[in-house]
Amino acid sequence: MGVNDLSTRWTRAGRALKKRDQIYAKKLADMAKKHSSEAFYALDDPLEAAVFSVLIELLRERDSERDSPEDSQRDSPEDQKANFSLLQEI
Repeated sequence: MGVNDLSTRWTRAGRALKKRDQIYAKKLADMAKKHSSEAFYALDDPLEAAVFSVLIELLRERDSERDSPEDSQRDSPEDQKANFSLLQEI
C-alpha cells in the first residue's frame, strides 16, 4: 500500500465522521498526497511518508498565516504584555 492508497482510505474514513469534521479529513488526505512522491523516495513506510507530508503542509499553512497582512496588524506578544500592564495600572 502506497501513500495514494492511504490517502484514499483516509478520505473514505472521513465520510464516517460528523459532517463538520469531514472537510478536515478530506484536507488531511489531500495534504498526504501533496508530497507523496518526494517523501516516498526518502521514507520506506507509506504511513510515515503521509504523516510527514501532512506535517509539512500544516507548517506551511501556519507560516502563511503568520505572513498574512491580518497578522501584521496584530500586537506582538511584547505589545500584548505592555497593554495588559497598562490595563492593570488603570
